[in-house]
Amino acid sequence: MKQNALGIVESVLTGKAKPYTRPGTYSAIDKQAVYSTVSVNANGLEGDEQGDLRVHGGADKAVHFYALEHYPKWIEELGMLPALIKAGAFGENIRAKGITESTICLGDQLCVGSVLMEVSQARQPCWKLNDRFGVPDMARRLQSSLRTGWYCRVLQAGILKAGDTIDLVNRPYPEWTLARLMEFFYKNPLHYPSLEQMLHLPLVKSWKRTIENRLQCGEIENWDSRIDGPKQ
Repeated sequence: MKQNALGIVESVLTGKAKPYTRPGTYSAIDKQAVYSTVSVNANGLEGDEQGDLRVHGGADKAVHFYALEHYPKWIEELGMLPALIKAGAFGENIRAKGITESTICLGDQLCVGSVLMEVSQARQPCWKLNDRFGVPDMARRLQSSLRTGWYCRVLQAGILKAGDTIDLVNRPYPEWTLARLMEFFYKNPLHYPSLEQMLHLPLVKSWKRTIENRLQCGEIENWDSRIDGPKQ
């Protein structure tokens, strides 16, 4: 790898939106590996879709990364579930080797192939993971573990493929790893000094609004609808 390389693209995956497990729901979480070069633009990977554009997709969630290193930990905790047999268990577009939420920072600019990306936010797990894994509290487990994966926005369109290095171009906030950010978002959510600091980061609007509300009201928002989803 190059000197400034953080990791490697182990797999590239895309998926089509299909009817999902609960009435009236759709998902493209069941992504399949692509073995050729893939074009990437501001909307994400060519051939990839999202099942619910209210909460998935868009410029700030164009490309979803998940760490290969997390797979053995989940297998140890849950056993060899069918979803964990191959890449794409978490609906990721890129399964990355060598980087995790503890080594990637908010705002990191990454060059992958000829694509320039910027780390925009950590993933907020939703109920679709519960149904995919057949584990009723899978989304809560993901959130508590901080092994959520993360999203990037695309700054420069291009092409990428499995085997490409993930090179760090710029790191403006080296003290704010995604793991640290999520520690105060999920595990210590009313730590006011850290919340105040986080407001100075380039957060996506929804995260900034959440933090502002916590500081104003001194309360944690309700996560149940996101994590548990509609009644079956």
